[in-house]
Amino acid sequence: MKENQECDVQGCKNPAVKTVPGEKAREIFSLKNETRRAHLCKEHYKEFKKRTKKEKEIERLGWVR
Repeated sequence: MKENQECDVQGCKNPAVKTVPGEKAREIFSLKNETRRAHLCKEHYKEFKKRTKKEKEIERLGWVR
């Protein structure tokens, strides 16, 4: 990740701290651009983790929805 990378969420100007899959991030947030990887700031990454927690649990257990 670039040193001065900005959060990719529409309207957010905070510095990015993590990258996540762009497809999953677009399901939750309105992003500035269509990239494979979405750069998120600390606050948006925390929200991303909360909203994808159940999905990750199911994947980890090997269950099919």
